[in-house]
Amino acid sequence: MLKLASVTSSLALVLAAALPCAAADGARDMLGYTASSAAAEVALEQRFDAALDPAHLREWLRQMSSQPNHLGSPHDKANADFVLQQFKDWGWDAHIETFDVLYATPTERVLELVAPTSFKATLDEPAIAEDSTSSVREHMLPPFNVYSADGDVTAELVYVNYGVPEDYKELERRGISVKGKIAIARYGQSWRGIKPKVAQEHGAIGCIIYSDPRDDGYFQGDAYPQGPFRSEQGAQRGSVADIPVYSGDPLTPGVGATKDAKRLKREDAPDLLKIPVLPISWGDALPLLKAMAGPVAPEHWRGALPITYHLGPGPAKVHLKLAFDWKLTPAYDVVATLRGGEHPDQWVLRGNHRDAWVFGASDPLSGQVALLEEARVLGGMTKNGWKPKRSIVYLSWDGEEPGLLGSTEWAETHADELKKKAVLYVNSDNNGRGFLEMGGSHSLEHVLDQIAGGITDPETGVSVLQRRRARFAVIGSEKDANPQQKEMAKAALDMQRDFPIEALGSGSDYTPFLQHLGIASVDFGYGGEDRSGDYHSVYDSFDHYVRFGDPKFEYGIALAKTVAHTVLRFADADVLPLRAGNFADTVAHYDEELHKLDDSERETAEKTNRLLADKAYQLAADPTQTLLPPPAPQAVPFLNFAPLDNAVARLQSSAAAFDRAYAAQLQADRPPDPAAAQKIDTLLQGLEQTLTQTAGLPGRAWYEHMIYAPGLYTGYGVKTLPGVREAIEQKHWDVAEKYVARVSTALDAYSARLDQARSLMPER
Repeated sequence: MLKLASVTSSLALVLAAALPCAAADGARDMLGYTASSAAAEVALEQRFDAALDPAHLREWLRQMSSQPNHLGSPHDKANADFVLQQFKDWGWDAHIETFDVLYATPTERVLELVAPTSFKATLDEPAIAEDSTSSVREHMLPPFNVYSADGDVTAELVYVNYGVPEDYKELERRGISVKGKIAIARYGQSWRGIKPKVAQEHGAIGCIIYSDPRDDGYFQGDAYPQGPFRSEQGAQRGSVADIPVYSGDPLTPGVGATKDAKRLKREDAPDLLKIPVLPISWGDALPLLKAMAGPVAPEHWRGALPITYHLGPGPAKVHLKLAFDWKLTPAYDVVATLRGGEHPDQWVLRGNHRDAWVFGASDPLSGQVALLEEARVLGGMTKNGWKPKRSIVYLSWDGEEPGLLGSTEWAETHADELKKKAVLYVNSDNNGRGFLEMGGSHSLEHVLDQIAGGITDPETGVSVLQRRRARFAVIGSEKDANPQQKEMAKAALDMQRDFPIEALGSGSDYTPFLQHLGIASVDFGYGGEDRSGDYHSVYDSFDHYVRFGDPKFEYGIALAKTVAHTVLRFADADVLPLRAGNFADTVAHYDEELHKLDDSERETAEKTNRLLADKAYQLAADPTQTLLPPPAPQAVPFLNFAPLDNAVARLQSSAAAFDRAYAAQLQADRPPDPAAAQKIDTLLQGLEQTLTQTAGLPGRAWYEHMIYAPGLYTGYGVKTLPGVREAIEQKHWDVAEKYVARVSTALDAYSARLDQARSLMPER
């Protein structure tokens, strides 16, 4: 593990001197609180922490991961009923909401090499003695990709590396096409659904995704069961729905999948693939890749298998046949509420999904059991007389793995009410041992910095914020650090500023809340020291987790503290704890990035055209190899960023004025006037929604947030100011200009709302 002692001596001294554990600071300057109410809040959080018990997490994890737990399985429903009963026993007002969602389970899977030799893939993960649940086969779904198309295809293989758009440009320069072929890609570098999506766009008739040991197998460390990494027959299941278009049920985009909902025909659902796709292990992939010929793959395309990696096409030819049972399946969301005493119509939401691909001990139940322990302690506190000011709503989601189904359908069903009442959505997913990872709306950055400074890291005894800063300082100081890592290292050492949180893309249940409805959101998780290859496999089990995940469940307790402190800070604050300056500074940075991106695209195009004119690519190439010059890029215009620059300048001015007035309101040790505080809260509750536009993003109107979205070709990876950024990357200059205007309008609306809130808080 990385310890403070591993930092260079100068970094260690700076960090040790500048980052005292936040417990010593007490309630000083707690965002959203007067001094007296902050002291009471600190005492409440300490009371919460003292009641946590890791033994509960261990026992719940063992029980909930004892049987296959995918959407539609008997154990998935049993877990929903168990969670519901626990909430009720702990004093919560709880119920289950059911949605009928499209789900496809495999009925036939065939993958065989038919030329130049023969081989039939096993497509199975064997039981091993060291993993007690790996022998449980009843109700277990085999390795498959949900929302793959049915298909029966035979064609030559083409190796496409990670299968992202840049890889296809590399193939085109070598005169290789996947049209009419079957693409074989390795997991990594992008969300899995991007790989068949791009293959389909390039004319492939099928796609195979395998796990290369370089990425999560023996190249990284000992394979399971000797170590945590993916074994020879380990395979990664997962969804391949086009989530960057919209999340949730494929047949009901934008509306809840209730029994009477109007549904699309399956063939008309824009997020469903038209080609078959199958995940396999490296053990099944090796004979296929070994049989390939054609050009040798570029060095950075080569994995860790004991072969020479060739691109094809052929002579390896495979037969891929897949069939699925397409049906509506019930998804069971457990919804539990502690009603607020002063502001019951302001909701603090907290969720974690419950469904898995098989047993799901790590993903997602390590996060789910932390949620349950939070709920147990909060319920006990209410029985002893405490009542939150604002309502707290806990949500145990179903159907996350196929495409955020449970959370999206619930959010779409209750969209109007959520827009009026939700003040925050707090998410977690899987959890492990190591460092705090957090991302979210940047207006939350300051309060999250304060919260992280008050949580003690179980392994080092310093705050999790201190350890987080140290990690980034070390990474950015390495000789091979990239510019972004160096920038983060600089931020880690700047003790006068909050340490940046990540922007959110997709991949978990915050997506419908933040990017569709415009509700401020944060996502938490610990990890980085529990690196493993159990992800989405039959070996994501209790036995694997207690050996290699979080053996003492101490980081499960750390997660419960981190989440609950956030929930409590918002539930009991005198004024909702937001700081606009952090958001304004972040957006200003994104604006600078767009300027640099536009300039970089122009410089690259000009340089490439010069090289083409000089025939440099032909002269530099090996004449015995096929390596075509790249296509001539179009000229890159000078975009007019003035509207965005002006909107950012206004935002920074409005944010600074708001933050000054906000601080002044709470410096006097008395709560703000209740009537004014209510008006301010109403304005702040809808603040994030000003950043949405109903027209949405280009080609995907469901994503309404103008600042954060998953990338069309990254999937989980975020694109900031996505309407502009992706338009520049895709050379759609008219779209870029249009979204400069739309982002500017959204930022102006945000500034206007800040100005309105500030007018209710005259500086003293």
